[in-house]
Amino acid sequence: MPHDHHEPQGDDLTLAARITLEKAGEQWTAMRESVFTALAGFAKPASAYDIAESVSTAQGRRVAANSVYRILDLFVGANLARRVESANAYVVNAHPDCHHDCIFLVCDSCGEIVHLDDDRLTGAIRGAAVSAGFAPERPVIEVRGRCAKCATPH
Repeated sequence: MPHDHHEPQGDDLTLAARITLEKAGEQWTAMRESVFTALAGFAKPASAYDIAESVSTAQGRRVAANSVYRILDLFVGANLARRVESANAYVVNAHPDCHHDCIFLVCDSCGEIVHLDDDRLTGAIRGAAVSAGFAPERPVIEVRGRCAKCATPH
């Protein structure tokens, strides 16, 4: 069933991410905050290289994409970020204290990503996997197509 969330932004989102990470037993370091801030600043999914470039510019020193990948993996594991598999890119999770399987609608024209939560649909997918003798850990659901803006003729 679809549901809505209060989605913190700016400093409130960063604080929610920090609290969530610390509850998971991890430290909120200056570098992790820089990566989170950079990721949150992108309007579209960002690659580790995009984020490394953003952090490098902000800090005035080169930050390696490998370091960013490790932090992003930690963020995905802690529910602070989601990986858009088909784009090999990441988006910030605007509600890190809430655990749901995400559905991403990916526009092939402009690259916009819309995130949906529909527990009924994702529950059915998990149920189908269990019925097939499979133990689902992280369903990845992405629908490729064109957003309303790109699908509308001009």
